[in-house]
Amino acid sequence: MKKDFIFTSESVTEGHPDKLCDQISDAIVDHFLQQDPYSRVIAECAVSTAIIFIAARFESSASVDFPNIARQVINQIGYDQHSFNARTCSIITSLKELPHEESWCFDERELSNEEMDAIAVRNQVTVFGFACNQTSAFIPLPIWLAHRLARKLTSARLQKILPYLAPDGKTQVGVEYRNGRPYRIHGITVIASQNKSSTTGGPDLGRLGDDIRQVVIDSVFMDEDIKPDRDTRLFINPDGPFLVGGPSVHSGLTGRKNAIDTYGEYSRQSGAALSGKDPLRIDRVGAYAARYAAKNVVAAGLAGECEVQLSYSIGLSRPVSIQVETFGTGTIPDERIAELVERYFDFRLAGIIRQFNLRRLPSTLKGGFYRKLAAYGHVGRMDIGLPWELTDKMRELKG
Repeated sequence: MKKDFIFTSESVTEGHPDKLCDQISDAIVDHFLQQDPYSRVIAECAVSTAIIFIAARFESSASVDFPNIARQVINQIGYDQHSFNARTCSIITSLKELPHEESWCFDERELSNEEMDAIAVRNQVTVFGFACNQTSAFIPLPIWLAHRLARKLTSARLQKILPYLAPDGKTQVGVEYRNGRPYRIHGITVIASQNKSSTTGGPDLGRLGDDIRQVVIDSVFMDEDIKPDRDTRLFINPDGPFLVGGPSVHSGLTGRKNAIDTYGEYSRQSGAALSGKDPLRIDRVGAYAARYAAKNVVAAGLAGECEVQLSYSIGLSRPVSIQVETFGTGTIPDERIAELVERYFDFRLAGIIRQFNLRRLPSTLKGGFYRKLAAYGHVGRMDIGLPWELTDKMRELKG
């Protein structure tokens, strides 16, 4: 495996059209589960200039106002320009109510081991979980930094430190690795949308660059061990002013930012979307379970990097394949780590739902749960107490 290389990862702000769609989809999931934890729902969203399309399939006793949820999300993100806002955008829905299936109305908290074995998955998928010791969050440094820059860009707008910023934005960080470890920051790109052009009172590119460097970049790297140096390449709106941004400029779709949702393409991720799905979808919750296992392996000191692969087949409760890859960083053979992972982690659908309390988290957390995941990553979050980010299996793995 190559040890010296440059790797880049990107993130986007919550106002990016794809992330707007993810948040609407997950807000719908939250609303269903808050009223009926046994809801089944798949919600997908597409957005373009002045229009939102929501397609959903569901089976639930809940009553959900899809257009109202979408308008709330748009307002909260901060889209209030004439070209796109919650008041005047058109919302089209295509809704299908699914037939009731008593077999899905189980209470995972009350199931015996045999009963959990009888609950099979309804989707076939291979999911991946990854962890490494490059950051305190056990995720690769490029995506960690890209997320931090994107969040800072948003907070600078919301706190009116840079009041001319609009909700849409993108960040990218390139990290130079030597001997497989982060060595220096090769490049940083920040693309920030603006409410006004320079001719009507907004900043010119020179001032914008100074503001972004001081308020966003310098602030983020203040607490980082590896900082930009004099040779680091900085690009701030390299194509010129990015006015307004958002759906009036480019379209969005649920599930189109899988790499941003996971590991910034530093490791593999499933092609299945994470947002817009209830906890009965193994293509969503299986990814969380795989991350949980990988993080505990690294936290236990069994490897510097770990990828856990789970392959599920329709009609079976357990993965048909559990594989572990440590990329030469393992302190014991990968086959032995795989045996430990299979022994101490429950990868059955009902087991994952019970372990993480996935049906009931939306009603226990203010503002819902799944929508909080829809921007800035489903893994490696230090701002939310995610159950799959716990490292409570280290003792068992160490033996």
